[in-house]
Amino acid sequence: MQDPNFDRTVVLVLEHNAEGALGVVLNRPTETALGGALPAWGPLAADPPVVFVGGPVAPDAAIGLARAVPAGDGDGWAPLFDGYGTVDLGREPDAVEARVDGVRVFAGYAGWGPGQLEGELAAGGWVVVDAAADDPLCVDPGRLWEAVLRRQGGTTAWLANCPPNPSAN
Repeated sequence: MQDPNFDRTVVLVLEHNAEGALGVVLNRPTETALGGALPAWGPLAADPPVVFVGGPVAPDAAIGLARAVPAGDGDGWAPLFDGYGTVDLGREPDAVEARVDGVRVFAGYAGWGPGQLEGELAAGGWVVVDAAADDPLCVDPGRLWEAVLRRQGGTTAWLANCPPNPSAN
């Protein structure tokens, strides 16, 4: 894809249905401390404890992705998979029924209209892989893109060695 918003990104799709898809970019940290932006959530921030750019859509909106124990349903918590879910950042952490073990906040998100993501997939614009358990709250987001590709093996792993501008190679 030639869109700089998604160059070398790892996108975690949070929702995909007939109306479209929504996800967050896992490897675009900012320098904004989460504790400065949302002081109540700062102590629960996953390392690095900063706000991430979740994507180009609604950059003033925030999505809280968290790991919780136990990860059942509850007020202020919407489970997704494997102990991860979204939290209502408008609540105080102790008002969320799930016990949050780590949170990452994304400013904006990646969004696709009906059929748009399917079209991009058909055109070969994305490599689709399963997330590893530590991908959503990865401690080294600068290396996540390469790590995800390398662990796939085969020709997909080779993509991790591709320079940012192959024509300059």
